[in-house]
Amino acid sequence: MTELVVKPKNSPNSPRGRVHSIHYELSYLKQGTIDPAKPVVVLLHGFPGDATSWQGVMPAITTYPVIAFDMLGNGESDKPWPADTSVWGHADALNLALRDMGLQQIILVGYDLGGGVAQVLATRLMPELVRGLVLISSGAYQYAYNPNWPLPEMDKKQDPELPMHTKVEDLANELRQTIPQGSAKGLSDDALGALVNPWLSELGKELFFQQIRKLVPYYLNAVAPDLKYLTVPTLIIWGEKDTLFPQQWGIRLNRNIPNSQLKVVPGAGHLILHDAPDQVGRLVADFVAKL
Repeated sequence: MTELVVKPKNSPNSPRGRVHSIHYELSYLKQGTIDPAKPVVVLLHGFPGDATSWQGVMPAITTYPVIAFDMLGNGESDKPWPADTSVWGHADALNLALRDMGLQQIILVGYDLGGGVAQVLATRLMPELVRGLVLISSGAYQYAYNPNWPLPEMDKKQDPELPMHTKVEDLANELRQTIPQGSAKGLSDDALGALVNPWLSELGKELFFQQIRKLVPYYLNAVAPDLKYLTVPTLIIWGEKDTLFPQQWGIRLNRNIPNSQLKVVPGAGHLILHDAPDQVGRLVADFVAKL
C-alpha cells in the first residue's frame, strides 16, 4: 500500500480521508505521515460526538500518526437509516475499514461509546492488530448508557415509534438542557452546538434515536468475559467528577484487564475531552510513547 503523506501536525485544520467499509464510506481526520506497517493511533469518539471531539487531544500525540474516525452515522461519514450502529455494528465497519487501509499495528483509543467499540475490536474482531488500548470514560459491562443522559428517561427513548412523535425542535431543547450535565466545567456555546446541531434535521433525529435504540447493554457485556485475556498494555482514563459514567467502572476495568493502569483526571466530568483535553492528550501521548 502506498504511503500516505498528509499535512504537518501543527496544521490548524487536520486533513480528511475516506475509506470504504461494507456498503458505506467512513470519514476520518488524519495527522502525520501514515505508514501502514508502523504503529498508528486510532481515535473513536463518543455519543453524541464525532472525530472533531479529539481536536484538543490530537496535537499532543506526536510519537505516531493519528486517525480520528467519524463512526457510521456521525460527522462526515455516511448516514444510513436504518443501519446497525450498535457497538458491534460500529466495530464491524471499523474492522473492515482498518484492514482495507492495511494497518498492521493499531493503538486503539476509545471514549464513551467508542470505548465500547474499542473493546469489541481489541477482544474479538482484530486482536492480532492491536498493539495498545486506551479506554476513556468508557461504557463497559452492562453499563452502555446513563439512564438520564444524553436525554432524560433514556429507557423510554428506545421506543421505535418515538421519532414520529418528536419534533426536531423538541429534541433540540432536550439535548441543550441535558448535555451540559456531562461537563464539570461548563460548555461553550460552540462546544454545545457541535454536540447538538448535527442531529437537528428529520434525518438527524432518526439517526439519533436509532443510536439510542442500539445502546443495548447485552451487546457490550458480551465481550466482558474476554477482557481478562487482553495482553496488550492498556490505559484507562476517567474524570474525577464523572457522575454519568461512574468511576467504579474504570476501577473494575483496571481490576479485570491485565497490564492495565488507571489515571483519574482531577476536576473533569464525563465530557472529559471538553473539560480536560490537554490532560487527556498528555496521558495518551505518554502512554503511546512507551509502546
